[in-house]
Amino acid sequence: MLKDFSVQSLFMGCLTAFVGFASSFAVVLQGLKGVGATDFEAASGLMALSVSMGFCAIALSVATRLPVSIAWSTPGAALLATTGVVEGGFSAAVGAFIICAVLIMIAGLFKPLGRAVASIPAPLANAMLSGVIIGLCFAPIKAIGFNPALGLPIILAWIVVGAFKRLFAVPAALLAFVLVMVFGVDIPPGALDSISQSLKPPMEFVTPSFNLQALISIALPLFIVTMASQNIPGIAVLKVNHYDPQPGPLFATTGFFSLLSAPFGGHAVNLAAITAAMCAGEDAHADPKRRYWAAIIGGVGYIILGLLAGVVTAFVALAPPILIQAVAGLALVGAFSGSAVAAFREPDTREAAAITFLITASGLSFGGISGAFWGLMAGGLMMVLTRFVKRMKN
Repeated sequence: MLKDFSVQSLFMGCLTAFVGFASSFAVVLQGLKGVGATDFEAASGLMALSVSMGFCAIALSVATRLPVSIAWSTPGAALLATTGVVEGGFSAAVGAFIICAVLIMIAGLFKPLGRAVASIPAPLANAMLSGVIIGLCFAPIKAIGFNPALGLPIILAWIVVGAFKRLFAVPAALLAFVLVMVFGVDIPPGALDSISQSLKPPMEFVTPSFNLQALISIALPLFIVTMASQNIPGIAVLKVNHYDPQPGPLFATTGFFSLLSAPFGGHAVNLAAITAAMCAGEDAHADPKRRYWAAIIGGVGYIILGLLAGVVTAFVALAPPILIQAVAGLALVGAFSGSAVAAFREPDTREAAAITFLITASGLSFGGISGAFWGLMAGGLMMVLTRFVKRMKN
């Protein structure tokens, strides 16, 4: 195994961990706070997710000798940000995280459930995802309205760097956010002392509670979004790079590590898609059989970054909320454009996708259940009705 190690894989693994963490940790913090987490609970969740991702990536890559890159569910975090606090607060949200993790494990071990998730029409899954994301994608513009001197540098850094190297656009926006914080935001006296005191890894066990509202509003949409937008594309990325993974064991393992992180506030870990392409591509190594080291190094990087989650969260807490929302929104622009295009590509399913998107994007809850669930249900009924009428005409 050590003979397969290379400097090239070391570099790509470090880059993978940095990009994976820096490009979307803001979305995770925003999502956990959106369902009722305190700053410390959100930091604990971020730490639990990052450490779980790291160990999961190492375990799977060593066991399979494949470059299996792991990520937290960024679309799932965006879903949480728009769901709002359910009955029972963050405790109920953690209960929903546990249910979601169990469902992911079952999907990996029980093939019919995995096939059922895979059979969810792609236009509806993408429409739900784009409807979930669009609210945060407005945040960069709102940040300019809040304070142009603070919001514009973040957006300009994303635009300019992204024009040359798209991979570094979000890290550039994050660097601009840090500079804006240092030079443009009045930091209260003594606040920096609280950051230095946050070097200890944050960890808080949250006693879960379970109720129907959290199950339907959080657990089921989170499961669907994570499987449809992360796990299944993650398998596709590996296959595109000429690997032949067994999906079931990979899904079940991500579900197991999600279960470990859930009591500490982590919502879900899953197969990566973007960073998977980094670890599985030629840039990781010319020999495909040696690229798994990039995923292993990436896993080590996630563990280290996760242990520093308290410092990251303490620093972010000093910023006006709209600024960190702006960074999160910029991190989701690519996901929004991709899911929106996929949702409305086919004329036959365009109306059903539009219904799913509009109901989800409205942000309204009915009967205490989030719009994401109702959007998927309404779009599904519209698709069934459309196909039935078409059959009747023929």
